[in-house]
Amino acid sequence: MGGESATRTAPRTSGGTGKGPVGRRTGERLSGLAVALGLVLFLGGFGWGAVVYRPYTVPTSSMTPTIDAGDRVLAQRVDGDEVRRGDVVVFTDKTWVTNAPVVKRVVAVGGDTVSCCTNGKLVVNGKQIDEPYLKGGAVEDKTIPAVKVPKGRLFLLGDERQGSLDSSAHLTDVASGTVASSAVSARVDAVVWPMKGMLERPTNFEELGTLSQPGPLRTILAVIVAGAVLVLGGGAYGPLAKLAGRRSRPRPEPAGAR
Repeated sequence: MGGESATRTAPRTSGGTGKGPVGRRTGERLSGLAVALGLVLFLGGFGWGAVVYRPYTVPTSSMTPTIDAGDRVLAQRVDGDEVRRGDVVVFTDKTWVTNAPVVKRVVAVGGDTVSCCTNGKLVVNGKQIDEPYLKGGAVEDKTIPAVKVPKGRLFLLGDERQGSLDSSAHLTDVASGTVASSAVSARVDAVVWPMKGMLERPTNFEELGTLSQPGPLRTILAVIVAGAVLVLGGGAYGPLAKLAGRRSRPRPEPAGAR
């Protein structure tokens, strides 16, 4: 018939929460909320990290093999009274020739007596300390006479003991090579470039007192990743919904079909 259209399409249904107008509006709102929440988490995670952590590039090999020369580290901002034995810290001490930040490992705190070596091992408060972080598990061959660390001060050594200008190189100073706890500005939590991950807390000092706990770096990374996933997922909803709509669109019927 001349008045009839050449093709017919099947009638559209208004039901279904995923494809109808109501379903689309709900999906768009949820995707918008996901993107907004994702941005908050993503940017908030970076902001949190900037407040809690400071990046440093270690210029020397005195902390090899834990940290090599040129490695980029993230160090948690801490007060000196939060430092514990075994921590790798960033500090500045003008009596150590340079005003630049220095990275060393705390092996004794105020009130401790430290010396080296007995059976090739560092001795703190009469206890021989196993130090697996030393290169190849090497034993010590340097001599450190017994030093009583004053209250509020720290005794620090590099993990590469032979080439490190640490407390052992300043034994003739007034403070017998010790550094004020207040000189510490941060505690190294991770080596991020090249990616070596979180530094392990050495359990060898555990018998002498409590160890410090890792900072919130893993939580911060989880927040940033979750934010990125929400942003990408929410942003992808629109294109995916359109693609799904095209695939579900009914095909035209031939003329005269019933």
